[in-house]
Amino acid sequence: MKPYDGGAWVGVSRIRDEKELIEAYDESGQRLMHLQASVEGFDVFARSLSIGAETMVMRFSPDRPQHDRYSVAHDFLDAVTGEEVVTIGKVVNAFFKWEFNSCETLVRGGEVHPIDYANACPDVSLTSLHYYFPWAMTSLVKWSLFCTATGRTPRVDLDTRRWYDVADSDRSYGEKLGAYRALADEYFETDRYAEFAASELKDLDAVAHEYFGSRDFDDLLVETVRATFPAHEQDQFVAHYRGLVGAWVADAAVAR
Repeated sequence: MKPYDGGAWVGVSRIRDEKELIEAYDESGQRLMHLQASVEGFDVFARSLSIGAETMVMRFSPDRPQHDRYSVAHDFLDAVTGEEVVTIGKVVNAFFKWEFNSCETLVRGGEVHPIDYANACPDVSLTSLHYYFPWAMTSLVKWSLFCTATGRTPRVDLDTRRWYDVADSDRSYGEKLGAYRALADEYFETDRYAEFAASELKDLDAVAHEYFGSRDFDDLLVETVRATFPAHEQDQFVAHYRGLVGAWVADAAVAR
């Protein structure tokens, strides 16, 4: 049971029987609640962070402390499942015209189950994303520059008819997903964005790599840790985040 307007797991209850349902409902007071079927025995909890046309799928453990929720794992989904997870995130964002959002999905037996896809102001702090923080900030700069240079403006019209035409067709799930993805790529101008990044921002990845490996960024990292954690934990977490960002810098150097 969840509040329809909730967030951050506030007011969420796990319901196992009628008694717990009644108790949780009574405790909810005047809040409007809804029920969501749970996905038991899932294999992977994935969180897709989308910034404009870019999406990063990360392995996520919501029950872990904030600094340890994202795992540095690159091959935890097979190629087909990974593409489906990315597509679902992009489709949700394009349908609602969200250009900064995260989508949570559970994968069980090869089937993808979206469970939370309305996080239109997702957490992108260094102390949460750690290894993935440089990617997020670089993607944010790229998308901002693309929108500024090309004059791209936000759209408020949802233009749902084309989406429902796909939904109402007799196509298979895979065919519908492909059609949705085409609509999403059209909205995000994916090809135009890729061309812009390759031509006008061709040096940005190198600049970002240099910055995130610099003393200036390390000073920011230390300042962030000191502002976030109590004094007796600061040395531990400075080393923790230095190691994870350093791993990104090393991996990015190999990728280049």
